[in-house]
Amino acid sequence: MAVPAFGDPSIGSKRAQAEQVMAKVQQLGQSLESAIAQYQYASIQLKQIQHDQALNRRELKIARANLRTSQHTIAQRLVSLYRGDQVSTLEVILGAKSLDDMLNRLDTEKSVSRQDTSVLREIQASRTDMQVSAKRLAKANATQTRIVAERAAKKHQIESTIAEQNRLLSSIKNQIAQLQAAQRAQQLRLQHQAELRLQAERAAALQRQNNTVVGASASTPNSPNDIAPPSQYSSGAVSAAMTQLGVPYIWGGATPGVGFDCSGLVMWAYAQVGVSLPHSTYAMWNYGVPVSAGDLEPGDLLFFDGLGHMGMYIGGGQFIEAPHTGAFVQISNLADRMGGFVGARRIL
Repeated sequence: MAVPAFGDPSIGSKRAQAEQVMAKVQQLGQSLESAIAQYQYASIQLKQIQHDQALNRRELKIARANLRTSQHTIAQRLVSLYRGDQVSTLEVILGAKSLDDMLNRLDTEKSVSRQDTSVLREIQASRTDMQVSAKRLAKANATQTRIVAERAAKKHQIESTIAEQNRLLSSIKNQIAQLQAAQRAQQLRLQHQAELRLQAERAAALQRQNNTVVGASASTPNSPNDIAPPSQYSSGAVSAAMTQLGVPYIWGGATPGVGFDCSGLVMWAYAQVGVSLPHSTYAMWNYGVPVSAGDLEPGDLLFFDGLGHMGMYIGGGQFIEAPHTGAFVQISNLADRMGGFVGARRIL
């Protein structure tokens, strides 16, 4: 099968640019999923820290209330000692119903320093632990809040970049659409010109036939330096190919209205006038007779890129081809492709 050649470079470059943008959008989409997952996980961690801190604040509040109660108890006990209220220590301990009750019943200064002060220190130590815990959780909360903010910013940045790339992609697609519309309009103009030339060629061919001397024969050339006789199939083959303008390129395609590759288009067009050609640019190079670039006529087969691509000459310096993937059957200027031109053959 033939290797496709390049068509309109502007549309091709825009398509390549669009593919790059779409690939970038896809990559960004994957990054966004990761960023969203990290953001959600950081938010969950933040909620847990906030929950723990709320519990800590409640515990600290209870500890402070207990501290105030104990401080009040100690103050009352000092007043009692000052007034000389004496009760048996054993009776106080045995009769106590709770820690607070025992503190209220203690009646000696020694008991106050050993019992009440011990309780006070325990509560103070508890309060200090709570304060340290609160500071630690506050620091963790601040750190987690910062992480959540950073990941939210990253998520927003990726979303903004995707939106920007989508706008660029939309712009490129609009440009491609405009280029394609301009190309279609140009193809219609070229088609009309080609049809007029074909009509003129048919009239000229008919005139030559009427003027041909009966019994005269034309020699078959063996090299491009000889002038090849006109082909009896050229007009019909070109007309058939022209009906497929706008049909998409499909590698290996040879189905009208569906898709063609370069050799498939030429094979099908000549099949419409009863000529069987192989579906291969390399094989077609061995068919017909050689024709020089200066003696081209409509219907001649043109070969490019080391026989990797081909088209059909339609006159006026133009040819019809199925250029490459993403393109359509179109009319092109031969002058733009002479850099890769290999040669031409005429089917007699």
